[in-house]
Amino acid sequence: MAFVLILACSTSVNAQRNISLNDGWTFKKEHGTSEKITLPHTWNAFDVLDDEPGYYRGLGIYTRLLKLDDSFKGKEIALVFNGVAQEAEVLVNGQSAGKHIGSYTRFIVPITKFLNYKNDLIEVRANNRFNEDIPPLTADFTFFGGIYRNVSLLVTEAVHFSTGDHASSGVYISTPDVSAAKAIVHVRSLIDNASLSARKIQIQTRIFNTEGKEIASQLSDVKFASKENKVVVQDFKSISQPKLWSPEKPYLYRVISKIIDAKTKAVLDEVSNPLGFRWFKFDAEKGFFLNDKPVKIIGASRHQDYEGLGNAVPDALQVRDVELLKEMGGNFLRVAHYPQDPMVLEACDRLGILASVEIPVVNTITETEAFTSNCLNMQTEMIRQNFNHPSIVIWAYMNEILLRPKFANDKPRQQVYYENIRQLAQKLDDLTRKEDPLRYTMLVNHGAWDVYNKVGLTKIPMIVGWNLYSGWYSGVPADFAKFLDRHHKELPNVPFLVTEYGADADPRIRSFEPVRFDKSVEYGLKFHQTYLNAMLERPFVGGGMAWNLADFNSETREETMPHINNKGLLTIGRQPKDTYSLYQAYLSEKPFLKITSAQWKQRSGVADSASLISSQNIQVATNQASAELFLNGKSLGIKNAVDHICSWTVAFVDGKNQLSVVSGALNDHADINFQLQPYKFSDPIPFKDMNILLGSKRYFIAEKEQELWMPDQPYRTNSWGWIGGEPYKGTNNRILYGSDKNILETDNDPIYQTQRVGIKQFKLDVPDGEYELTLHFAELVGGDTKEALAYNLDNNHKKEVVEQRIFDVEINGESFMSKLNLAADFGYTKAVKKKVRLTVANKKGISIDFTSIEGKPVLNALQLRKIY
Repeated sequence: MAFVLILACSTSVNAQRNISLNDGWTFKKEHGTSEKITLPHTWNAFDVLDDEPGYYRGLGIYTRLLKLDDSFKGKEIALVFNGVAQEAEVLVNGQSAGKHIGSYTRFIVPITKFLNYKNDLIEVRANNRFNEDIPPLTADFTFFGGIYRNVSLLVTEAVHFSTGDHASSGVYISTPDVSAAKAIVHVRSLIDNASLSARKIQIQTRIFNTEGKEIASQLSDVKFASKENKVVVQDFKSISQPKLWSPEKPYLYRVISKIIDAKTKAVLDEVSNPLGFRWFKFDAEKGFFLNDKPVKIIGASRHQDYEGLGNAVPDALQVRDVELLKEMGGNFLRVAHYPQDPMVLEACDRLGILASVEIPVVNTITETEAFTSNCLNMQTEMIRQNFNHPSIVIWAYMNEILLRPKFANDKPRQQVYYENIRQLAQKLDDLTRKEDPLRYTMLVNHGAWDVYNKVGLTKIPMIVGWNLYSGWYSGVPADFAKFLDRHHKELPNVPFLVTEYGADADPRIRSFEPVRFDKSVEYGLKFHQTYLNAMLERPFVGGGMAWNLADFNSETREETMPHINNKGLLTIGRQPKDTYSLYQAYLSEKPFLKITSAQWKQRSGVADSASLISSQNIQVATNQASAELFLNGKSLGIKNAVDHICSWTVAFVDGKNQLSVVSGALNDHADINFQLQPYKFSDPIPFKDMNILLGSKRYFIAEKEQELWMPDQPYRTNSWGWIGGEPYKGTNNRILYGSDKNILETDNDPIYQTQRVGIKQFKLDVPDGEYELTLHFAELVGGDTKEALAYNLDNNHKKEVVEQRIFDVEINGESFMSKLNLAADFGYTKAVKKKVRLTVANKKGISIDFTSIEGKPVLNALQLRKIY
């Protein structure tokens, strides 16, 4: 079944040119059932988040009916698709009208000759299957399927600006010479005459400033033969004292292009494009210059998906991402790893965000003519569709292409593969320079210096991009600065950008002892401070783009938040993390002061010895020299900012704690709700409940359950803690404790990813009363062996040795779980939760004993709640 859309053709040129077709569709998977949907749409919004490995990659079929009235007859009619993943065929009334390859660029399908102007059936067959001839082949992001961007009906007269030049606007605008005194504007218009008769027309091009005043115009008379296409060039050679476009003042002009019938003076077609006057250069010694002024590029990359939506994201949220980057103080967006919705670059133009755009040739290539042809076509589409955006200064075409080298066991064959990569890179670079000689080309590498130089990929582009993760995937943070200096020394004439850097920061995980790969927000904050300082101190570094603006979906990932890459400065739902505030402190030109730790509003902690307080750290991000913190109205002193962070040790009391920070006229406030745990159960602190992570040094916030989880501690008399055993450490060398495996049947993986191995006993010397005790287990050793993900560069796994593990659990001398075999009874990496109600009497407290039958007993987490 398909919906019917009845359309009438307007006489207004602008109104008739594009008519939204987002509504009235039906969708079904191959052999599936139909459902009514509205575009944008993806069929992978939810299956990429479940525990079942993989997601649907196949055929999806969309249909809708068009009922066009007679006013459309005699017009040229086409369908415009801004993004269909990744192979698309468009049928009209059962006849194939057009096909397109690639998920990320626009395509236009003429449909006039297929229409009956009664009940026209539109069918789109989209397929996101793996195809070795279509990039991307592999990547650390999800290949969503669907018609996931806007669709419209394009209606023009027989004479119109070309719709057949790789789905461009048909008008190309460049500024080959710009200064503060004057500028030259070059306008190249592609015009098609689809009629059977000769035509006399006029091409009118007018330039308007932001205030709507016309500053220049040209009118060209052109004769067309039947079915003739022509290119019309108009040069504006002296635009005096142009207002310049920059991040600080993104002044935009408009170029209005019209096709006018020479006899009747009727406007046959009209398009509008942005115009920004700016000039720029990259210098290998001094960095980036815009309008002759040095500009340190600091920004972020962006993936296009959003929480609960997949990549089918509404226009307003696309624009909001660019606004968030601007509010952060960023001046650059790396549109990665593929061209994105047109709204994104329009927002960059309007808000003053410099940009690079790239095609998704990621990790590896296929050595076929078809793959090469598809890459070249994608690059051409990207450039021509986005040519007129003043925000764009770089076209890019490869990302970490040597990350997953083929033929590792056949070195001669691998050299052939490397040469084919080099040749493809050269073809893409040559094409890009020919298409647009006024912008820079860039090829992006990962941090394998020797191999990229040996293959020759650092010699091809005008700018080299480096994705660097020292202190995350491998090495230590201090290695980052050494890499920057190495490039400057060994490639002194090659400008470069740090195109990626970042550390996962799961917003639910906090730590006062942050370490590499613990996924804590605190480690992420330290990481970004180190990287920002190194780049800002070195003028030869053109700039850097944090990876990523926001968390994004990567279905193959596991870790603390499975299927999500947590390197974003914002969550996948676009909530700011501490790191976002840090960037505001570094980059904002306005005075800035923010209690970053306010993101951690619900806290828990053990009271300091013999006191009614728990001392924990609070951080404030600022671009001021110092700040003063107040707790419940009492000053905690003035602290100087170190790398834009002021830190205090705060004595939290049970319940509500009001924080206020002041620096000059600036202030910020936060309320922290603190659950104080007694140092000893005999202390005058009422015990309610506690949630303990075994073998962990991090705190975890279970948001849905509103539970606060704390690290464990060794047993103390009149308190609580473990006896015996050691923290679990997996076989992955980059993780200092715990596992990064996906824990099945839970969204709270961090509860189960750490454990105490060989534990003998866990004691809680609680007062007499009624309690609910919950023990959490997961077998972390064993299960299906999965391929090590390529981006985890330090993949020196020790071989996992699976041993039988059987043990008994007793509570206060009574059997609770007998001959527990987690792997056999429940399966590997499966969340196991066992609850029991206890009566504690005679001041005996609670004693949980673990007795080995075979192997070492384990406990992952524990909860205790007092009933009365």
